[in-house]
Amino acid sequence: MAKKKGKTKRTIFVLDSSITLAWLFEDEADAYAEAVEDSLIAAAAVVPSLWLLEVANGALIGERRKRTTEAKITQFLALLKSLPITADEETAAQAWQETLQLARTHNLSVYDAAYLELAMRCGLPLATLDEDLADAAAAVGVEKYKP
Repeated sequence: MAKKKGKTKRTIFVLDSSITLAWLFEDEADAYAEAVEDSLIAAAAVVPSLWLLEVANGALIGERRKRTTEAKITQFLALLKSLPITADEETAAQAWQETLQLARTHNLSVYDAAYLELAMRCGLPLATLDEDLADAAAAVGVEKYKP
């Protein structure tokens, strides 16, 4: 998304839920994930529509396992709402074709393949901590996001 008259171009990337959930759970703290979060001051992220459900489910599972609290999840979700993260509206339309084929070809879950499909379709780099997803992205020429 280009800005007018002398303003810099905002970097856009695909954000995986593995990065997002590392921001919530202290025991998953990761320097790369923190750098990705910090980059959202100047950059913007796009996510497949399932990201919202994955993040909510991951947070709930963490609460049930006593890794976090309802209050911390409420604060975390408020933070996410304030960040420049946009859900892709075409994720579902790709699910039974391109996404399913990527999952088959690269031995990924359909959920993980949705991130790869989005990055490929939009020509964007991918931020992920998932090694299998990162390997599949590299195999198809999707760049790793460099915050």
